[in-house]
Order: sequence, then C-alpha cells, then structure tokens
Amino acid sequence: MEDQSIFVGQEFPDVKAFRNAIKEAAIAQHFELRIVKSDLIRYIAKCASEGCPWRIRAIKLPNAPTFTIRSLEGTHTCGKNAQNGHHQASVDWIVNFIEERLRDNINYKPKDILHDIYKQYGITIPYKQAWRAKERGLQAIYGSSEEGYCLLPAYCEQIKKTNPGSHAEVFTAGSDSRFQRFFISFYASLHGFLNGCLPVICLGGIQLKSKYLGTLLTATSFDGDGGVFPLAFGVVDEENDDSWMWFLLELRKALEMSTEKIPPLTFLSDGQKSIADAVKRKFPSSCHAICMQYLSESISSDFKNSRLVQLLWKAAYSTSTRGFKEKMAEIEEVSSDAATWLQQYPPSHWALIHFDGTRYGHFSSNIYEFNKWILEARELPIIQVIKRIHCKLTEEFELRRSRSSTWSSTLSPSAEKRIMDGRTHASTYQVLRSDEVEFEVISAERSDIVNTGTRSCSCRDWQLYRIPCSHAVAALTSYKKDVYAFTDKYFTAASYRECYSKEVHPIPDKLEWSRTRLVRPPKFRRPPGRPEKKRLCVEDLNLNREKHTVHCSKCNQTGHYKTTCKTEVVQSTQQF
Repeated sequence: MEDQSIFVGQEFPDVKAFRNAIKEAAIAQHFELRIVKSDLIRYIAKCASEGCPWRIRAIKLPNAPTFTIRSLEGTHTCGKNAQNGHHQASVDWIVNFIEERLRDNINYKPKDILHDIYKQYGITIPYKQAWRAKERGLQAIYGSSEEGYCLLPAYCEQIKKTNPGSHAEVFTAGSDSRFQRFFISFYASLHGFLNGCLPVICLGGIQLKSKYLGTLLTATSFDGDGGVFPLAFGVVDEENDDSWMWFLLELRKALEMSTEKIPPLTFLSDGQKSIADAVKRKFPSSCHAICMQYLSESISSDFKNSRLVQLLWKAAYSTSTRGFKEKMAEIEEVSSDAATWLQQYPPSHWALIHFDGTRYGHFSSNIYEFNKWILEARELPIIQVIKRIHCKLTEEFELRRSRSSTWSSTLSPSAEKRIMDGRTHASTYQVLRSDEVEFEVISAERSDIVNTGTRSCSCRDWQLYRIPCSHAVAALTSYKKDVYAFTDKYFTAASYRECYSKEVHPIPDKLEWSRTRLVRPPKFRRPPGRPEKKRLCVEDLNLNREKHTVHCSKCNQTGHYKTTCKTEVVQSTQQF
C-alpha cells in the first residue's frame, strides 16, 4: 500500500475526494493525522507523532470544486508505526472498504473483515468496530429493519397486483399497528401444488437473525422428480401454538381460494405439539407423519449411538408387524433409555407398517433444503428475506420449466429410473397368474403376491412409492399391461410440467409502490452483543453422582481447603 502516495500539485475532484485520499494514505503508510484546519476551501494537517516534521496543506481552486495540494513539508521521522487501532480507520471508512464484499457475500463475518484489512493495510482494528461497520453496511445496501416492516403492506399489494390469485396479507397488533404476522402464497405455487405436486406438505420454521428477530414458517411440497416445491411461507413475531394455528388457517384459505375441493393431504413435520394440534384442527381429514431425518438426528444427538440410528430406520421401513417388533426389540437391547425416549413418538406417525396415509416414499421433510434458499439472508430486513424467496422462486420455476420441456420420457427422470430398475430385476422373476388381477411373483430369495386391482404388492414398495415395484413390473409386462398406466399421475412428465406451468412474475421496485398503511416493527428486539450460550451444570447432568468432599491438609477437617483454613487464626486469638 506504499503506492498510496501524495505529491504537490496533485488534484482531486472535490474536498471529499481529497479527505478520503489523505485518509487512505495515512492508513496505508501507518501514520496518524492531526488536523489543524479543515473546511470547504482549505485543509491543513500534520503528523500526530510528537516531533515529526511532516505537514500538508491543500486548498480549493477558484471557481471550481477541485482541491489541490499546495505544499508537502518534511519527511516522517516517526517510524510510521501506527498499526494498532488506527484513528483514521473509522466505521465509515470500514463500510467503504467492505461494501462490495457485502454485496457479494451477506455472511461476510467481522473476523474476515479484520483479516482482510490487516492483509491489505497491515493495521488491526477492534472486533466491535468491524461488527458495527457490517451492520451499517448492510443497512446502507438493503435498508433498515424499520423500513422493511413499513413496506410490507405495499409489497403485499404489489404481489396481488402483479401475480393475480396470490394470497398475501400483513397482520398487526395493538393500537400502534405493531407487526405480528405475514403470510404469502404465490398463485404459481398454488396452481402447481394443486395440479401437479404430490399431495404432501412439509412444515417447519427457521429463526431469523435481523434486528427484530422473528421466525419464518414454511410449507413445501415435492414435485414428481423429488424436488422441493415451495407452497407458502409466513413470518411471525414469535413461534407458538397460536402462530401455527394461524399459519395453517391462512394456508387452508389460500388452497380453498384456488380449488373447490382440497385433496387428501399428508403432512410432514418435526412432530412438535404446536404443529400437530394445528394440523388436526385445520386439516382434520389429513394424516400427519414425523420427519425421519429429525427423529434420527434427535436419537443420535441424545444417545450418541450410530447403531440406534440404523435400527430406527430399519424399523421405519419394516413391511411387516413382526419385522417392526424385532427392530424395536433390538433398540431395547441396545439402549432401554432410547426405547423409552422413542415412546413419545407413536409408531403410527413414523413407521411404514403403522402409518395410515401415503408419503410417496418420502420419509423426511424437505424443509431443510428450502431453508438453504434463505440461510444467507436471515440477517437482512424482513422485506429482503421475502424478496430473496421471490427471486429464487422465479429462477427455479423458469429453470425447471425449461429443463422439463426437453424430456421425451413418459415419467419424470427419477420415476423413469425406478421403472427401468424394476424391469432389470423383473427379467429374472417367474410369474404365476391366479386370476385377472392377482399374481404370484417368484424370485430367487422370496415369493410376493401382486394385486393390480388394488395396486399393491406384499413387498409394500408399490404402496409406499405409488410406482410399480419390480414384482409388479414383472406381473404387468408378462401379460402385456402398460406399466405407466399403473403409475400415479404425480410422477408423469405432464404433471411435472404442470407444476411449473405458471410464471412467478417480477415485482416493481419500491419507488413505484404506494404506501397504504403504516406497520411498525415488533417491540421485541435482538439484545446487543453476542448471544449468551446456555451452559449446562455438571451436577444437573450427574444427579446420581456422589459429591466430592474436600479436605484441609492443615487441620484434616472437611468443608474447606488449606488456603481458607481458620484454625491458626482461632489458636492465635485464644493465645492472645
């Protein structure tokens, strides 16, 4: 950075450009400035080190905003050692330094700011100063959190105007119109879900990290190729029973607005009571399953045993009551505590053999995948989080619509692959026909009964995935039946294309919005500083552990150490 040199006669567009240049030079060359005079027509400064003769004088040229350096006296004798906490490296200067980096990477961390400034300028700055600069930089680029809440009503109106049929509402609380909840479901998503997606809805929430916090509640589905399909989302000031009840009520309204009859649905979630109660109340005829990824991660976290995780998945996939009981017995043998823990989740919500609904092969929620869309934007104002989702939806709909237009297969690629794998295995099977719809399929390992009338197989794969298993493929092809005709419509290429047939239209810039009503941010704010970590008391984790008794090596009594022993003090007092 020694290239940041200045010389007599050098000109600058205006006084601001000159001040920035002299500041850059001071930081780059590691000396502190002491300003003697600074106004709109002149600038005089010297080196802040005592005894250093370096001095600079600049003035404004007549009839022009241009600033020029008139004199530059002396050379530095101070050693240029201003490297720690340089006074010229203000928050505003750091903001200018990191602005472009912040645009490219929202999660540009304060420690990375410190590293980059030291690497480029050789100076160190306080962590707090870097953190403040990042906060101010994000606000300069994306607006303030307060403005984000204020713009929500106008943004909802723009959504409904540019994407007719969408459901978008802002809800406030109190006489001062404090933000409480926000819900949105684009028409393209509603149409795609009702006309092409699997009738499966995944529910979940992710914490936001902006100034006023909040939780993003989401409802997603699966397309016929297994991709995540965002259906609706909302932001609430606090995640609780009421907020989930409200979210599912709005979701039901949005679906009823787009169809006369809501199809039978299966919900997937982490099983928390708030979600379970809301699903039961707002979608009483639906089935509710617990996400197996959540369940397996929970048992792994609590019991630190990979064998338990393997047995849990095997129990979930068991196709017979006997097989399920055997796996549960093995879990009991490995850890009775884990078996007791698992009892809080009824098998009817996660085990294949006991589940009444249809999951189309999806044992786990795709909420985790959707959360990746906005993971980087969680620190931004609420309006920016919503814009990120809108932009991502627009991109994904266009990408998948374009990609599927080139497909020549009857089914989506993943479903087509499943059928082809089934054909490969079916070529080695023997098929015996019982009647018009029932077949016995014999393989080297086992014998399975296939019923084409009920679309079922004793291996249960056909019922689980709703795509003919290898035994069903063998039975259907042996009597020249069309395998594709026995595959659920959701897996066809036509249904996939229908998912993304409607466009997510762009929304004009906020300069074109008309403010409809004022929405204030919620009263709760993120506390200043780094969040406290919850530390567990060792004694709480070891309730049955015998407490250690301390002994004094001086008096051999219990309850204190040698350094706090008062025996000598007592003896001295008695002698006195």
